[in-house]
Amino acid sequence: MANRIGWIGLGRMGEAMVKRLLQAGHGVTVWNRTRSKAEPLVEYGATIAGAKTELAACEVVFTMVSTTDDLKEVLFGEAGLVTGSTQPRVVVDSSSISQEGSAEIRARLEGLGVAYLCAPVSGNAKVAKAGKLLIVASGPKALYERAQPYLAAMGRKAMWVGEGELARIWKIAHNTMFGVVIQNLCEITVLAEKAGIPRHVFLESINDSVLGSMYTRYKTPVLTNLTFEQVTFTPRLLLKDMDLGMGAAKAHGVAMPAAAATRESVARMVGRGYEDIDFAVLLAETAKDAGLELKPENVKVDDGLQS
Repeated sequence: MANRIGWIGLGRMGEAMVKRLLQAGHGVTVWNRTRSKAEPLVEYGATIAGAKTELAACEVVFTMVSTTDDLKEVLFGEAGLVTGSTQPRVVVDSSSISQEGSAEIRARLEGLGVAYLCAPVSGNAKVAKAGKLLIVASGPKALYERAQPYLAAMGRKAMWVGEGELARIWKIAHNTMFGVVIQNLCEITVLAEKAGIPRHVFLESINDSVLGSMYTRYKTPVLTNLTFEQVTFTPRLLLKDMDLGMGAAKAHGVAMPAAAATRESVARMVGRGYEDIDFAVLLAETAKDAGLELKPENVKVDDGLQS
């Protein structure tokens, strides 16, 4: 399995990223807690490992899981990746976890002789499928350069921001802004609609203004047609990231009042029981607060992700 890539974690993001690697001609062996999620990748050329320890023979193993504890479990827990007699040479983690947790994991891996690169991403599964992820890495520069061909296969651009866990700070800052932008976008969209501007017209105008971005454009279809069941990221995961952002702000002595208010708004969604639904349901909650009942506009809208 030398020169093959190992992959642990096949949620929406992991599956899309593995497909990009396979389409680029890389050999990938995958493991997922729920094997049925791995099976569809076989037709794309992936091999399924029966145990995480089997991936230790791979040159590089990528991990993409939900939390710091999840990452510790797949690496060091029962039958974890590095608990066998053979160790992988490199672990590249693309999860969204804390700086402190990442530093602890780095110390444990390097103590075993395993190199470690942080490589979180900007974008959701739809962005990943379109090959438009931004991947931001930190760790030894030589290790980043070694992993760069794999990173390039999964996105439109890869960047190195420095040593250690700096990519974790980048991801925390990125996802904190992610939350603040969707909060404000929902607020102004409700304002415009209540005043009389059709939702899709207002969103199109924002996308084509100086304020538009890939983010506002690819969220426009779900905000227009209220297809919240098409999940890209849940309120609970967004709350986790907002909490990481507020924790980092406290640690570094940075006041973030807009992020603090957004964190409470997201927490309210979680408290109301929103689970397996897209976080853009925040639009419906904001409308309710304004006494506005939203209806799907059933308009075909460009998400900006097609070539």
